[in-house]
Amino acid sequence: MTVQAIKNNLPSSPAFVLNEVELIKNLEILNILRQQSGCKVLYSIKSLPFSTVLAMAKPFVDGFSVSSLFEARLANEILAGSGSLHLTTPGIRPDEIDELSALCSHISFNSLTQHQRFAPGAQAQTSVGLRINPKLSFVKDDRFNPCRKSSKLGVDIDALWQSSTIDNIQGLHIHTVFAATDFAPLLKTIEKIKLYMSDKLGKLAWLNLGGGYLFNQINDHRPFIKAVNQLKNDFGLDVYIEPGKAIIDPGIHLVATVLDCFASDGKTIAVLDTSVNHNPEVFEYQWQPALYEHDAHGRYKTLLVGGTCLAGDVFGEYSFAKPLAVGDRVVFSNVGAYSLVKASRFNGHNLPDIYLSGSGQLKQLKHYTYQAYREQWLADC
Repeated sequence: MTVQAIKNNLPSSPAFVLNEVELIKNLEILNILRQQSGCKVLYSIKSLPFSTVLAMAKPFVDGFSVSSLFEARLANEILAGSGSLHLTTPGIRPDEIDELSALCSHISFNSLTQHQRFAPGAQAQTSVGLRINPKLSFVKDDRFNPCRKSSKLGVDIDALWQSSTIDNIQGLHIHTVFAATDFAPLLKTIEKIKLYMSDKLGKLAWLNLGGGYLFNQINDHRPFIKAVNQLKNDFGLDVYIEPGKAIIDPGIHLVATVLDCFASDGKTIAVLDTSVNHNPEVFEYQWQPALYEHDAHGRYKTLLVGGTCLAGDVFGEYSFAKPLAVGDRVVFSNVGAYSLVKASRFNGHNLPDIYLSGSGQLKQLKHYTYQAYREQWLADC
């Protein structure tokens, strides 16, 4: 179904619309890559843990990666014993480690102290590894940089190299990028790991190369395929990747309706029935999402804003071929990852409905009621 058809036929807004064709297309790209390289693919559910997406991804992946007990429970429920479940997180609670060890097939501890505390009890049930920080920064914005100075993410590669802990683990986990559109960072990271630990890698069972690569936007996968083949052939490793944004972003739209239009200090303002609280990274990182209706040559510049009382509830200024009017619909594109999973009901504005677009039809998958809002804020006792 085209974006225009979605706009014309959507019964309600605001709404997140999952494009089944696009999501399957992204999963098929990864499936081909899996077949060509021999790597194993995990969907990183932190980007969007919606059950329909998990069920859609399940036939194309080898499992899921998670970052918490609740994610592990949901992933395990969907997998139903048919795939791997990998966990890494800086914060593991002592009262959750036993259940996490029972649910997860692999746990990459985030620090040497975390490993020291929890590995003895966990390793009887799960394959234990370490997340390492290779001390290579490829992301200029430190808000997205896993290898920033004084990073909380992973064991310093120099500290690990000088430690005997690597002799007591089965795998390593790395993650050094965000939204990368080439494999140069990955190749440099692998080379550094080989330089430090080539004599140790053959004793390990697996290497998780993490996420952060937009595989669907990288035309030449040959460097990745070659690197994975070398790791498998030289060291006998199972190699995992865990994309999230690469699967989700291009396949999900946020549809909103114009509630009001007016002028303010010489600019046209259009108030929408959604807000940046439904796509929080717009506000967190001052990021302007793509808009389907934007016309670079359009004469009518309009500031799109959300309907809450937050002064910074602003999506940005866009250009249109004709003026927007109350009742018009607009569509933000590529907003699947880290949107609905972070969304809030600030000001009591309801969360968007969720629809599935496929086979020429729109199917409502989720509607949030006042009762859900009420239950969130009523005291339990």
